[in-house]
Amino acid sequence: MPSGQEYLAIIAQLAPLVILIVLFYFLLIRPQRKRDKAEREMRNSIEVGDEISTIGGFIGRVVSIKDDVLVIESSNDRTKLKIYRWAIRGKEAPATETVEAPKEANKDAK
Repeated sequence: MPSGQEYLAIIAQLAPLVILIVLFYFLLIRPQRKRDKAEREMRNSIEVGDEISTIGGFIGRVVSIKDDVLVIESSNDRTKLKIYRWAIRGKEAPATETVEAPKEANKDAK
């Protein structure tokens, strides 16, 4: 039967391994899961009329959605593309109507 010192020696040998596993979880695994969850929520929140960009670099407005397949219009001549939901990189910011003046011009005007 092992004595108290032998138990301490075993614990001292396993402690760095346990600390390393906990460190990997908080520095690598947990942040990746958060990013994956945010990306999944963004893709599931896509609605008809949203402007999106794809992994392949196409930018277009969503025309219809059926299950995991989306149809987007990619230009003014109404070219339509079918894409899978997993191929969406992100939503594009809506275009602003006003153009802001450069910051340097604002400083010179004062």
